[in-house]
Amino acid sequence: MAERPLVGISSCLLGENVRYDGGHKLDRYLRDTLGKHVDFVPVCPEVECGMGVPREAVRLVSSGGGIRLVTRETNIDMTDRMRSWMAGRLEELAALPLSGFIFKSRSPSSGLMRVKVYTDRGVRNDGTGIFAKGVIERLPFLPVEDDARLGDEKLRENFIERIFVMHRWHTLLAGDRSLAALLQFHADHKYLIMAHCPSAQKLLGALLARGKGNARIHDDYLAALAPALARTATPRKNTNVLLHIMGYFKRDLSQDEKSELLEIVGKYREGILPLIVPITMLNHYVRKYRPEYLVRQVYLNPHPGELLLRNHV
Repeated sequence: MAERPLVGISSCLLGENVRYDGGHKLDRYLRDTLGKHVDFVPVCPEVECGMGVPREAVRLVSSGGGIRLVTRETNIDMTDRMRSWMAGRLEELAALPLSGFIFKSRSPSSGLMRVKVYTDRGVRNDGTGIFAKGVIERLPFLPVEDDARLGDEKLRENFIERIFVMHRWHTLLAGDRSLAALLQFHADHKYLIMAHCPSAQKLLGALLARGKGNARIHDDYLAALAPALARTATPRKNTNVLLHIMGYFKRDLSQDEKSELLEIVGKYREGILPLIVPITMLNHYVRKYRPEYLVRQVYLNPHPGELLLRNHV
């Protein structure tokens, strides 16, 4: 099992000159910052299916009730060529322990959402690139985002958090696939799940309680986990989790320490302080008092601290 998450990415975002005009769309954060903690699997659908560089630009066209990939000037339909190549490429990607995929926004082949679709009545902005749609359909629980949306700090933190959860999931599947190991995985992620979707945390617990003899328990678990983690971890939900964790120290902390921690949690909920501040204090107390259950909680360290993701949410 790879030590670092494998993340698919549109090749142009890594600075590769694969765009129709021979250029690229280098994203330095993705390549130089996130790239220190993950291994990328670059994909350029248009080049890999044989369109070449440079090439005539393509666009999505609504035709006959379907969406086609058509060259802009000569109106050559490239849909079948793209789909023929995709059939094999998607199976190659499915065979990898991919932990996420980052698409080039608004691309007719790789755009995740808001891609232009040309119709007889004008232009819509509600399309999905043909390759991106194929990835989503073939790997429905894979965390996906596009480069434009990752400019939003909350979406970025959520997506990268899910990448590392998926990496731990692949590590689990590559090792001990017993129900006991899955129960431990769930216990380790309890507060992370609660921060995103408290009801899912209870649902997953109930699913595991009935898990003995269920040959599909891992599939069922992931099918419920993935959409739960895609939901936003709001200040209100994070505050609930922080207070739950604080409860483990009720016999260890002095009244002044409890008051200070409560004040910091309150300032986080009000938007005065970022999440990293109460998390840092709680991690300090975890290191000091070593409550076994909290030592294993992924919520307190869900991704590399060097990414500074919780400094901005």
